[in-house]
Amino acid sequence: MFDFLKKVPLFADLSDNDLDRLCAVAVEEQIATNETLFTEGEIGDRAYVIMAGEVEILKESGGRMVYLATRRVGDVIGEMSLLDQAPRFASGRARTDCKLLSISHKNLEHLLDTSPSAARVMLATITNRLRSTELVLRQSEKMAQLGTLTAGIAHELNNPASAARRGSEHLNNAIEYFQQTLVKFHEMGFSDEQWEKAAELQKFANKQAKKPLDLDSLGRSDLEEEIENWLDLREIENSWEHAPILANLGYQTADLSKLEETFPGPKLVVALQWLCTLFTIYSLLEEINQGTTRIGEIVKSLKSYVYLDQAPVQLIDLHEGLDNTLVMLRSKLKGGITVERHYADDLPKIMAYGSELNQVWTNIIDNAVDAMDGKGVITISTRTVDDWVLIEIEDSGPGIPEDIQDKLFSPFFTTKPVGKGTGLGLNISFNIIHKHQGTIEVASLPGRTCFSVRLPIDFEKVEQPAMTGA
Repeated sequence: MFDFLKKVPLFADLSDNDLDRLCAVAVEEQIATNETLFTEGEIGDRAYVIMAGEVEILKESGGRMVYLATRRVGDVIGEMSLLDQAPRFASGRARTDCKLLSISHKNLEHLLDTSPSAARVMLATITNRLRSTELVLRQSEKMAQLGTLTAGIAHELNNPASAARRGSEHLNNAIEYFQQTLVKFHEMGFSDEQWEKAAELQKFANKQAKKPLDLDSLGRSDLEEEIENWLDLREIENSWEHAPILANLGYQTADLSKLEETFPGPKLVVALQWLCTLFTIYSLLEEINQGTTRIGEIVKSLKSYVYLDQAPVQLIDLHEGLDNTLVMLRSKLKGGITVERHYADDLPKIMAYGSELNQVWTNIIDNAVDAMDGKGVITISTRTVDDWVLIEIEDSGPGIPEDIQDKLFSPFFTTKPVGKGTGLGLNISFNIIHKHQGTIEVASLPGRTCFSVRLPIDFEKVEQPAMTGA
């Protein structure tokens, strides 16, 4: 063991006496392939030196395991949670059968206190690992956020796309039925007056399809029953199909009687088919139009959100960016979240990396939704303070404990359960705001958490980072 530890950089400069003492307290352990050495989230009480085999370091993120690194013979692992006395940041799993030396927290602390060279090696090791881990997890965080946005957009597109597809399918049948009705019109030899009335009915059906009659369920039911009885008295077939359509058109029995005067006898049946079929066609066209319009709006919001085909730095409208972010997150907001906007009418446009700021709003709002467990109020406020703009995003969640508020923007720190977050979302947001020479702060009490973002109107003209406070 002595000769092996002498070759490990962390222990290479220890005196023989110190190394002998370390050998006396270190414990040999063996684990089999795929066996877990330590688990993310648990409190660490010892570090390990790999004597034989390989150990994979894995972190759970977004419901999946993210591979961080493979540690091999001579590597020290599990030391980070001991040094900052925090839960394990990641899990360690044997990639092969392994032989390890375990060193307790007390003995590792004594080693670092008494050996400056060991402390330097440990600092360099941890710094390098943090950098490589941050790169991997930043990419994972971006992919997870992309997945969330993609799922939200897919959900938002599904409803209007389904409506348009359903409308087009029904439209085929309606047009075929209309062609049959048109043939009957010609066969029955309608007069000029009747053709003029038919043209009026067509315009009326088109108008009503764009502005459907607003009736409560009870009133609609009574009107449909009254119309159906009127049609039954005249032995008109399929009265149960015509009645709901005529009710949607706003027809009363008195209107039907007037229509009967223009189209007496069998012609009334054809006239009703004409009117009802046209209304159905125009209603379906309106449904398709609304669906495709909604799809266009979502695509436009998505392009604006990512600032597609636009310069990285440009004058941006913060309100537009916030609204586009809310569109991207709409599927998460639908459950029970109320969003209140208090936008300043005179808020100026600012020079900024638009897509990066939208990432900040996404991180903050997404965290707020999770904190409120899908139910509560999010309030977004904007205002101008001298040559700066202030954006405040507040939620009615349970709040953030005061003792951890100063850690929120630290890399890898998260208040979410294991596997729910990488701890980089707010750190990424902090760096983006800092890049804009701005500040981001949080104030939290039970029932109210507010993130305040302060940005210069033109960050390229700001020589030093902004002072905190509004």
